[in-house]
Amino acid sequence: MKTRAKGTRERIVETARALFNEQGYGAVSTAGLAAACGIAEGNLWYHFKTRRALLDALGERFAAAIEVRLALVPGADPVASYARLLEAVMDEFRGFRFLYRDQRSYGEHAEPIAAHAPEWLERTFVQLEAHLAALVDGGLLDWPRDRLRDLAINATIILRYGLEHYQELGEPTLEGTGAVRRTLLRHLTLFEHQLDRGAAARLHAAIAEMGAEALAA
Repeated sequence: MKTRAKGTRERIVETARALFNEQGYGAVSTAGLAAACGIAEGNLWYHFKTRRALLDALGERFAAAIEVRLALVPGADPVASYARLLEAVMDEFRGFRFLYRDQRSYGEHAEPIAAHAPEWLERTFVQLEAHLAALVDGGLLDWPRDRLRDLAINATIILRYGLEHYQELGEPTLEGTGAVRRTLLRHLTLFEHQLDRGAAARLHAAIAEMGAEALAA
């Protein structure tokens, strides 16, 4: 019985994530979610007493995904390493699109996110700065080392709020609109003019390939 209950809870969380990403957090009703899960609405409330509890469960999964991405460090090929980081960011955005896009719909962050958001931001600054420094050290990026922190922060702002920005402008942000790929390309505009041409071309090609693989996510 516990295994079945765990399976139902898992199905609810994954179905909710898919529907929130596809339709928007505010557009998905509990009745619609229950129907998509193939269960009665009462069964949905049995597993999650409130909509906030469901959001917290999704927040825990988001936290796990963040930790995987934050573990990436620069390798021998700094361009390939940066492309790998961007691919992880794209996967993060695609997997939890609604968290980056629908903030106004659900107000305050889920508890697992609110508790760690400042730490994640700081670690993201450090991670991006390390990757950018690797490009500088490899002679591929012409940028003062004492300004890399500023560049990392500005890049993080574009990446973190890109989807929400498009949402506010009334531009499409759902799956298949290319909003994630456009966000990645936009952050490159901060420093690609100072990148080695070959390195810039490789990053553009990597993002285009990611976009194609994700069906223009």
